Amino acid sequence: MNYFRKAFLGLAAVLCMGSAQADINVGVILSLTGPGAALGIPERDTLVLWSKDVGGHKLNVTILDDASDPTAATLAARKLVTENKVDVLVGPSLTPAALAAMQVAGETKTPMIAIAGGGAIVNPLEGPRRWAFKLPPPEDIPLRMMFDTMKKNGQKRLGIVAMGNAYGQTFVDVAQKIAPEAGIEIVGVERFGGTDTSFVSQAIKMIANKPEAVLVVAAGTPAVMPQLELKRRGFDGTFFQTQAVAGNDYLRVGGKDVEGTLMPVSPFLVAEQLPDSNPTKASGMAYVKLYEDTYGPDTRSLFGGCAWDTFLLLEHAATQALKTAQPGTPEFKSALRDALEQTKDLVLTQGVYTMSETDHNGADERSQVMVTVKDGKWRYVN
Repeated sequence: MNYFRKAFLGLAAVLCMGSAQADINVGVILSLTGPGAALGIPERDTLVLWSKDVGGHKLNVTILDDASDPTAATLAARKLVTENKVDVLVGPSLTPAALAAMQVAGETKTPMIAIAGGGAIVNPLEGPRRWAFKLPPPEDIPLRMMFDTMKKNGQKRLGIVAMGNAYGQTFVDVAQKIAPEAGIEIVGVERFGGTDTSFVSQAIKMIANKPEAVLVVAAGTPAVMPQLELKRRGFDGTFFQTQAVAGNDYLRVGGKDVEGTLMPVSPFLVAEQLPDSNPTKASGMAYVKLYEDTYGPDTRSLFGGCAWDTFLLLEHAATQALKTAQPGTPEFKSALRDALEQTKDLVLTQGVYTMSETDHNGADERSQVMVTVKDGKWRYVN
C-alpha cells in the first residue's frame, strides 16, 4: 500500500509539473498585405523580438494575415480560437478588422489586445468589448493637442479628410463634439477610400471652404494621396496627420511634399529627443535599440512599438493570471482578461497605462507628443 501511495504521489507530481509548464498560445492577426501592410509588416518584425516564454511558460505565437480585410480577420480569429486553441488574440492592425475580430473574441470569451487605434474597439464597454483592449490613446487626446497648436498659430478653421471607415468616422465624431469648446470651427469633412486613386473633387471642395489647417485621418500610405492633392491645388496651410501614418513608408511615399506635417504620436518614435523627465523615455530607448540593432538605423515605426507594448502588457497580465489558472483553459482566459483590466501605472514605450472596468485603454496625455517632419525625419516639437 505504501509503495502504491508513493507511486501515485510521484505520478501526481509529474502531472502537476507538466500542467504548470503548459504553453501560452497567442494568436496574432496582422495586415501583412493590402492597404494596411505598412502597419502589419513592422508589427510582425517586432513579434520576432518577443521573449519566447512568460513566467516559465513557453509562448507559442501563430500569425495570420487578414489582407487588410475585416471578413478575413473574422475567419482568422475563428481559426485561431477553434483550431489553434489560443489563450489570447493580438491585433488586428486596422480598426475595421479589429471590430470584426472582436465579435469572435466576445463570442468565445477570448481576451483580445488590439493594435488598431479606433475608439470603437473599446467603446461603449459592453457586449464583446468586455473582452477587447487597445493601446493607442483615445481620439480626444491627439485632437486637443492639434487644437492647441492651431490656437497658438492663430488658426480657427479646420477641414477634415477622413477615410470612409470606423477609424475615420470616430475621429470625425469626436472632433465635431469637442471642437466648439476649443474655439475651433470644422469647415468641411471630405471622405475617401483606402484604394481610391483620385482625390481631385474632394480637394476642390475642401479648398473652397478655406480651412487654415487640414487633418487627414487614415492609416498607412493611403493617407498620403489626399495630402498631396490638396498641396498640388494650392493649399498652403497646416497639415495634421494621426499616428496611424507614423512609419517610414509615409516619409518615403510623401517625400518633400509632407515636410512640415504635424502629428501627435507615441513618445518612443522620438525617444532620443525626449526630455529625461518623460516617464516613457527609458522604455522607448530600450525598444528602439533592440529593434534597430536588428533591422538597422532609422527603421523604427510606431506600429512596431505598439506590437512591443502589446507583449509587455501581455507579459504583465499573464504573470498575474498564472497565479490562479493554467493556459489552455477557460479559467485562464478569464483570469487574463481580469488581469488586463486591473493594469495600473504600467510604463510602456507609448505611455503609462491604468485600465479599469470602465476603461480598456488606460492611456492619458503622456501617451502622445507632437512631432513634425523635417528633412525626411521625425522631429520632436516642444
